[in-house]
Amino acid sequence: METATIRIPEDKKNILKAIASLENRKMNDILVDLIDDFVDRHKETLDLLAIPGLYEQVQASSREFHEGKSISLKDARKKLER
Repeated sequence: METATIRIPEDKKNILKAIASLENRKMNDILVDLIDDFVDRHKETLDLLAIPGLYEQVQASSREFHEGKSISLKDARKKLER
């Protein structure tokens, strides 16, 4: 495992130290858990961004929506039913 240096505001560092002490754990272990949780929460987004062209399609769709080039869900359903 590599070493990384991070800057944490003093008040947050003190809270982490207190939690680590209460749980009888190292601060490093708590930080690794927090990083794992963060990565897990964003994994789906990263997986979607890995799909070639998807980001560009979403951006184009967003532009079309903001330019008023969209239709309502109700109208889209009617169109699909035809």
